[in-house]
Amino acid sequence: MRYLPHTPEQIESMLKRIGVPSIDALFAPIPESVRMKGPLGIGLGLDERRLMTHLEALADRNTGTRALSFLGAGMYDHHIPPLVDQLLLRGEFYTAYTPYQAEVAQGTLQAIFEFQTIVSELFGLPIANASMYDASSAAAEAVLMARRLTKKHRILVSAGLHPEDIEVMHAYLQGLPGGLEAIEVVPLAGDGTTAPVTVGDDVAAVVVGYPNFYGVVEDVKKLADTAHAKGALLVTVTHEAYALAVIESPGALGADIAVGEGQSVALPPQGGGPGVGLFACREGRDYLQQIPGRLCGETVDKHGERGYVLTLSTREQHIRRDRATSNICTNHSLCALAMAIRMSLLGKVGFVQVAEQCLAKAEYLKQSLVATGEWELPYGAVTFNEFVVRSKAGPIAPLLKKLEGEGIIAGVPLMRFSGIGGTNNSSDRDLLIAVTEKHDRADLDRLVKALD
Repeated sequence: MRYLPHTPEQIESMLKRIGVPSIDALFAPIPESVRMKGPLGIGLGLDERRLMTHLEALADRNTGTRALSFLGAGMYDHHIPPLVDQLLLRGEFYTAYTPYQAEVAQGTLQAIFEFQTIVSELFGLPIANASMYDASSAAAEAVLMARRLTKKHRILVSAGLHPEDIEVMHAYLQGLPGGLEAIEVVPLAGDGTTAPVTVGDDVAAVVVGYPNFYGVVEDVKKLADTAHAKGALLVTVTHEAYALAVIESPGALGADIAVGEGQSVALPPQGGGPGVGLFACREGRDYLQQIPGRLCGETVDKHGERGYVLTLSTREQHIRRDRATSNICTNHSLCALAMAIRMSLLGKVGFVQVAEQCLAKAEYLKQSLVATGEWELPYGAVTFNEFVVRSKAGPIAPLLKKLEGEGIIAGVPLMRFSGIGGTNNSSDRDLLIAVTEKHDRADLDRLVKALD
């Protein structure tokens, strides 16, 4: 067989070596009642040509890939040039992994260093690591870092944070001092921003989405001032990286730790990942020693030539072991490289231009939906490319189902997230809509007509 190449003689030799009379005897521990009695119902094997035709037919049944989509809620569909994938396919990149003999892998280290520089500029903070798994794991690691830095245990989390980020925080804190009780969810005000926060002396950090899950741009400076007055840290979480092209950086507004997701820049939307977890923080010896993951740094060799090194790696597989700041076992190097390539292709001007298109098109769609008289805006604060609309006619599930049949995915019904992470900010009439530069005016008008 093509995929089981052992000959009968080899199989007999292996069975004899381990002292088992037959292959069937290997399965003796499995009760007879649960063993399969016949072959799998998958048909006969196919040659490569027929297999490719079969797989293409299966893929063609996925009509969602051809639908007009306004999905967001943490994963965004922006244009990614084919050049990004072509560069990633180069052998020196595609096989690259986190370097264990670090200084030998100068190209890999330089790529990670460039990525860190981009993240640092995006967040307006001087220290950035070599990436995390995704935004949710980065947010949870930021909470753990804040607890280590402040020696406090309570965390105030805005109800505007992505509900799944809060769930991951719960998972990380379970079993630690203070446990799940350490997380307190702060409700939203009527405009969709975080309600006034009361920070006690035992609070390690205030965590807020920027923009938040409902697309609203939070007043980070006000929250930072409130947190700092009581010795707490301010952590921001940004799922839509393009927003940072047109809103003030978290660092400039007083954030101590800023994390986020780079998927929107370099990776297509996909169920289950992978992502590009972004992590940056303030300067200082304490921050540097407590940051999770690893950092690449720039130096010079004995000849005065520029070189790159793995500057810091406080992970459990290395010498710190049980004293490691993080159990993150790797960074998503290939995904981080994709983001660095895409950002380099865009440049600072291109990055801003994409963001401006997203903002302008989202505002056009928002006002057009309100003008129909069928929809209203439950939150009045400023948004970027994502916003919530509320149906005046009643529950939206039947309408969304109908539109799917017409090839339109109008957005994310927020009832899907109701109660997740301890939040409850949605009704069955709320729809979260995301707009990117890939939508043209005809797309926006088509959605308005379909929702009218």
